Amino acid sequence: MPKPSLLPAPLLQNWAWQAHAVCREVGAEPFFSAAEEGRRERRERDEQAKSVCGSCPVVKVCLQHALATREPHGVWGGLTARERRRLLVPTRSTPPAL
Repeated sequence: MPKPSLLPAPLLQNWAWQAHAVCREVGAEPFFSAAEEGRRERRERDEQAKSVCGSCPVVKVCLQHALATREPHGVWGGLTARERRRLLVPTRSTPPAL
């Protein structure tokens, strides 16, 4: 669960994008790992989820949401939680944000 303080206000314009998400038709299972899932199964499930994201008309908004709210689990916007964390952590070659 993301930090509640980072979530957008409960206004329709902040959440309407979700009505157009392809994942609504698929369900949550491909996007979130099970506790007993091994590395290979996780990798395969993540690739399946990313494939769904690849055909989604709101994938960019989904990723923006996941980054803004620091969503710690699952595949959002075509990226895993680990991939999103890498985007959020500045590297030595990355200039600081202004």
